Amino acid sequence: MSASTKDKLMEDLKQVINDAEALTKETAGDLSGRAKEVRDKLAVRIKDAKGQISQLESVAKERAAEGVKETDRVIREHPYESLGISFGLGILVGVLLNRK
Repeated sequence: MSASTKDKLMEDLKQVINDAEALTKETAGDLSGRAKEVRDKLAVRIKDAKGQISQLESVAKERAAEGVKETDRVIREHPYESLGISFGLGILVGVLLNRK
């Protein structure tokens, strides 16, 4: 799954949670037993979904931090190679951008 797909999925899930919360608020006046039961179940599901979203976001942040640390380690272990690669990529991008 690509990062943009995951971001879109997270945003969609957050929107569904917001809609479900709005639904529970809208139906708060309905006093029937079945409506109250469904509303209570929905509230529990909303709480669980929020917890899972929070957990997924923290895992994503941890993975990103690990990637940054690993990149920093590699650059520090191979500074000249890193500079050479950066220089070469810069020249390549410059040439490609200046082409007509």
